[in-house]
Amino acid sequence: MISLGYRLRNLPNRFRSFKQELLTISKIGIAAELRAIHNKGDGSRIDLGVLGRKLVTDDGAEFIVDAFQNLVELENMKYHASGTDNTAENVLDAALGVEVATRVAGTQTEGSAVQYVTVATIPYTGTLAIVEHGIFSAGAAGVLLDRTVFAAINVVNGDSIQFTYTLTVNSGG
Repeated sequence: MISLGYRLRNLPNRFRSFKQELLTISKIGIAAELRAIHNKGDGSRIDLGVLGRKLVTDDGAEFIVDAFQNLVELENMKYHASGTDNTAENVLDAALGVEVATRVAGTQTEGSAVQYVTVATIPYTGTLAIVEHGIFSAGAAGVLLDRTVFAAINVVNGDSIQFTYTLTVNSGG
């Protein structure tokens, strides 16, 4: 099931990343995208679509440069985390505002020859309003590659959210 209501509530977060939206549409530069599916405890699934196209951090960009020098392993950027702080994204972010649940290592694939995709499902054991997501280089601590803030996804014990993070590196431009 697709949630049009959620997508409308999340529009202010999408508009905040208007520049990134334009780069994605025009296929210029590096573009990040976060999608989600809310898995309810009763077995139903709600496709929330694109939550946002934000924000590769300074630390994340530096990590990529370090990977070119073989100082770090880029394939470690697969750990998904979620949180409850809706403070706007900033390139200086080094962590989520209020991280909840346990980080989950995502399954890594290529969406296309120029897309890195990592997918992870984070389970929840309590009642929370999830409003932020990050991709990290480790299961604890580590470098934050990307942070996205979005409209609340209300979860209860037994729910989970499947996050799909796609980083597209376009040629040309």
